[in-house]
Amino acid sequence: MGQAFDFYQILFDQHNHAYEASGEKDKIIIQVGAATCEIAAGADPVAREFEKLIQASGRKDILLKRVGCTGRCAREPVVGVFVPGGMPVKYEQVTLAKVQTIFQTHLQQGQPVAELMLDKKTGKFYEYVVILCSSGQCSPSGGKQLETKLRSRLHARGVDPQSIRLFHGGCMGLCPAGSKGKQRVMMVFPEKILYLFHNDQELDEIIDLQFARHQTAEKYITHADFITEQFFRLYGDVAFFNKQTRLTLRNSGLVDPESLSDYIRNKGYEALARVLDGDPGFVIDEITRSGLRGRGGGGFPTGVKWKNARTYSNDPIRYVVCNADEGDPGAFMDRSALEGDPYIIIEGMTIGGFAVGAQRGYLYVRAEYPLAIKRLEMAIENAGKHQLLGKNIMNSGFDFDLEIRLGAGAFVCGEETALMYSIEGKRGQPRIRPPYPTQAGLWGHPTVINNVETWANVPTIMLFGADWFSRLGTEKSKGTKVFALAGKVNNTGLVEVPMGTTLRDIIEDIGGGIPNGKQLKAIQTGGPSGGCIPASRIDTPVDYENLAAIGSIMGSGGMIVLDEDDCMVATAKFFLEFTQSESCGKCVPCREGTLRMLEILERITCGKGTHEDLDKLERLGRLIQKTSLCGLGQTAPNPVLSALENFREEFIQHIDEKRCAAHQCQQLIRYEIDAEKCVGCTLCARRCPVSCISGKAKEVHVIDQDKCIKCGECYNVCKFDAVMKN
Repeated sequence: MGQAFDFYQILFDQHNHAYEASGEKDKIIIQVGAATCEIAAGADPVAREFEKLIQASGRKDILLKRVGCTGRCAREPVVGVFVPGGMPVKYEQVTLAKVQTIFQTHLQQGQPVAELMLDKKTGKFYEYVVILCSSGQCSPSGGKQLETKLRSRLHARGVDPQSIRLFHGGCMGLCPAGSKGKQRVMMVFPEKILYLFHNDQELDEIIDLQFARHQTAEKYITHADFITEQFFRLYGDVAFFNKQTRLTLRNSGLVDPESLSDYIRNKGYEALARVLDGDPGFVIDEITRSGLRGRGGGGFPTGVKWKNARTYSNDPIRYVVCNADEGDPGAFMDRSALEGDPYIIIEGMTIGGFAVGAQRGYLYVRAEYPLAIKRLEMAIENAGKHQLLGKNIMNSGFDFDLEIRLGAGAFVCGEETALMYSIEGKRGQPRIRPPYPTQAGLWGHPTVINNVETWANVPTIMLFGADWFSRLGTEKSKGTKVFALAGKVNNTGLVEVPMGTTLRDIIEDIGGGIPNGKQLKAIQTGGPSGGCIPASRIDTPVDYENLAAIGSIMGSGGMIVLDEDDCMVATAKFFLEFTQSESCGKCVPCREGTLRMLEILERITCGKGTHEDLDKLERLGRLIQKTSLCGLGQTAPNPVLSALENFREEFIQHIDEKRCAAHQCQQLIRYEIDAEKCVGCTLCARRCPVSCISGKAKEVHVIDQDKCIKCGECYNVCKFDAVMKN
């Protein structure tokens, strides 16, 4: 190792020594979320209440920590309580009243509060919690056979299987390519031990020692990589989390995002130190070999892009840029990553700057993300103070600095050439390529642009190696992908899974399925540039190639789940409205073509469409795809075209029957009054804004369909369910 690693080792020792001296590792840790979503759900007063109770109790062995978003959006604020040597406990939707209960019962009396716990299905506390590695890539049965075998063997040895809770977890990264399916892994709580075994005999030995005699089976203890094991130790006992594999979000929800010390003690900046003592060419080769592809939507090989920027010309001025202009409806991946772990983005960009020969980088962030901006500014300042940015980084002789530029919320500025114009202070409009940014980017100099998720993967790859990273994923899509899971699904939130994970695994296993007993209808991936995937394709592996083959795209990671109550015509119209309004207007196909498509969809949803309109939509869509200037226009027709291909019968129903079966298209809804249920209370008539309902008190009322404006007010106010929606 060289000077940079020596610098890092001293820095790490300093922060680790301070941590040891503080006694934090022996304290009870209370984690409260500090991301925008958690704060909006009420995390700040929850944290203040815990602080008051800790102070009033005089307890010196309890420490409150604010962390980034864990991704469990529907259950926020989430509070984690971690007692040394004990079972990790997470509480959901914590209020001030719940804080009092948690503190008095759990922290003061040592009894976790079962009814408040995250995803708790029973009030029973288990002696052990076991997480079985059930990755579909290694275990075709999804771990069900292993679960059956484990339960029967526990019973055979006199161990009550009901005293142990079994979970099926995701990949723990312990299977080399030649060992997949030939070995089994499980983690046991509260000891937080990882066991690796190959056959039934070894499993029996583990059961006999660990569960029957309550002794550690030392012979079969193994260890995963640092980040996987750390995450499973804290969150492996919750099904939503243990099905994930976290690389991009490796620190989010685990560390204080405003603490450089926390980041360094979790292997932060070790990758940069190793890189700075080496050769830039090796970095590019390693990123190329890892198979990392741009996570912003296009999926272009990252290593190839970096190599082009370094070798295209001898220009001594080069730039690296982080595209954090997250504009897709329902997407919040970049915001969560920036708020939860800003240092990993900075480290990744610094490594990228070293690799391509850039001495300056820009973080282009939406101005609507004030907390992310605040934490980035703080992280940049702290990194500069500790010689991790600026001149002579880590005594390596390498100079690199970062600057934040704010976007004004224009969706088109997510396109790389428009983004560069915006950084330069010009109007954010795309330009014709070539030249590509790696040839002539910012102010005409070679520029590498990657999104937040791509940069966040770089330190992890350089820390553990290309082979380690590429063990996850598919042949052409390596690593993991973060998705913002939203819509009609029980467990909405932020999830990170290996490429190749099926839509079924994401929606049913992690997402918990469709609420209220409804049926899955479609999955919309890729945001306004993506497509609508029918429920029949739920077993499709999620990667670049498979999604493209069925008419959608990966995009930046939006995933919206639709059920039987959603109208696909209205959904296609919603996304087209967005892209049409966000068009910069520079090219005719996008500016005029999307407007014409939107007009056709409006006719169809108002009951005025014709079969010829469907042909026009398809022709216009294909033309816009082929002739638009930038990616926004080229992908704008995707939601409409995929909806037409997969749900054509709904379009035909709107045209022929003038009916929307999902009751989402307002002008196609017919409100009628059921004579058997109507009691003549007159409330509907009194609330009707156009006086189209007639009838005397205590007599059946009637709606004049010619006057009805489909506002639905009568349906909303009727207390006897007499108003029907047809």
